[in-house]
Amino acid sequence: MTTFEKELWSRNIQFVAGVDEAGRGPLAGPVVAAAVILKKDSFMEGVRDSKKLSPNRREELFPAIVNESLSYGIGVIEHHVIDDLNIRSATFAAMRCAISKLSMPPDHVLVDGYPIPGLDLPQSAIIGGDDISLSIAAASILAKVYRDRMMELYDAAYPQYGFARNKGYATPQHVEALLSHGPCKIHRKTFRPVRDLIRP
Repeated sequence: MTTFEKELWSRNIQFVAGVDEAGRGPLAGPVVAAAVILKKDSFMEGVRDSKKLSPNRREELFPAIVNESLSYGIGVIEHHVIDDLNIRSATFAAMRCAISKLSMPPDHVLVDGYPIPGLDLPQSAIIGGDDISLSIAAASILAKVYRDRMMELYDAAYPQYGFARNKGYATPQHVEALLSHGPCKIHRKTFRPVRDLIRP
């Protein structure tokens, strides 16, 4: 899981940041990105793509990742900005925000998926990076846990939608609640079926 990191370290590239996001697909809530610079000797049992871990395991790994990092940053782009931009641009904005919150500037960025536009740093885009890079996998867990915690707080404000369970994704229960109650403040108005419900 550290092949990419070790190759960069071997070239005396010291601070390597892994970057990933959570929340591109939901109908409600923010998109969240995390950036993590791990210590060179980091070994964290069980760190892999957050989607392949149980919620409890992700919560257990969150403090371990924080403790094993030289620095980490979280970027949050809220639902209304997603509607103003689009989800792709909002995701990249969250990634840039997360990187900007690192306490040290990275020498190189490893990003899951596609290159981050507007980033004035060397970067490598790795398709499926959260499965093959420890830094990206760690970032995916931080982003997912942080976003899930946000959605659990939103659940207290909007209990009828079941955000604590569905995290804003289009589960049958969530869609049924949307049809019954209409969208709430944190729904993404440009996403179907939310968009169809608010059309005059």
